[in-house]
Amino acid sequence: MLTFPFSRGSRLYLLVLAGVAVGLLLVLIGPWRIGLGTMGGSFIAGAGLRLVVPHDQSGLLRVRGRVFDAVWMTFLGVSLIVLAVIVPPPPS
Repeated sequence: MLTFPFSRGSRLYLLVLAGVAVGLLLVLIGPWRIGLGTMGGSFIAGAGLRLVVPHDQSGLLRVRGRVFDAVWMTFLGVSLIVLAVIVPPPPS
């Protein structure tokens, strides 16, 4: 039986995961730049949430230390957004 996560961080992790899923769906159906931006924004939001959620409530957001998690998710988010911006459009 599936139960809803009890910690605040686990619920926030599910929101971040939902944002990444929406971004992947957008990539699959066409507007890949918007999809990458959505995924990147979700990771950056997750990094900010990881910094403000108390340690005892971080749940699934906690992978390593607080700083490592925040830096890594920020790096992933910024990388995806930069990728969406710098890839040139195909020649027409």
